[in-house]
Amino acid sequence: MKQNILPAIRLTLFCAVFFSGFYTLFIFGIAQAAPNNGKGEIIEHNGKKFYANVGQKFDKDEYFWSRPSAVDYNAAGAGGSNKGPSNPDYLKEVEGRIENFMKHNPTVKKSDIPSDIVTASGAGLDPNISVQAAKVQAQRIADIRKVDIRKVNSLIENNIESPFLGMFGTEKINVLKLNITLDGLK
Repeated sequence: MKQNILPAIRLTLFCAVFFSGFYTLFIFGIAQAAPNNGKGEIIEHNGKKFYANVGQKFDKDEYFWSRPSAVDYNAAGAGGSNKGPSNPDYLKEVEGRIENFMKHNPTVKKSDIPSDIVTASGAGLDPNISVQAAKVQAQRIADIRKVDIRKVNSLIENNIESPFLGMFGTEKINVLKLNITLDGLK
């Protein structure tokens, strides 16, 4: 046992120095080479700055709605609700979101509502929605803004982000970018 204690202590000290010092500086250096020094993509719109990689609250009918947030879009307290599909409170919350969505989107059938528009993400700050979640909102937006539905659908198509390297993840749409583009639509 004595022969294992000294190597274990040395390994612990080495790992503490390496991972809290060198590794941290290495990752920090990589971040400095990234756009905006690793602080994320900042978008300026109407004199305000927004982080494109953090979910924003959009719940007005003239905009595409964001994915629900378990933390009310507070980036300082990111986290999921930790409630599973067998939790009755969670099911009631999701059912309320479905009813609210259907009230504001009367042309959409309940079976056509994608799950990401009524369930919060793991971090509660997902900035993206699925392509289907954008498409089911298109008619409401076209009606309210009095624009042709084809323009709204074209806007959706032009804002689709492909999976990373073409194979990791799914197609998605950044809601902030989509809504900023929507404001520019005439």
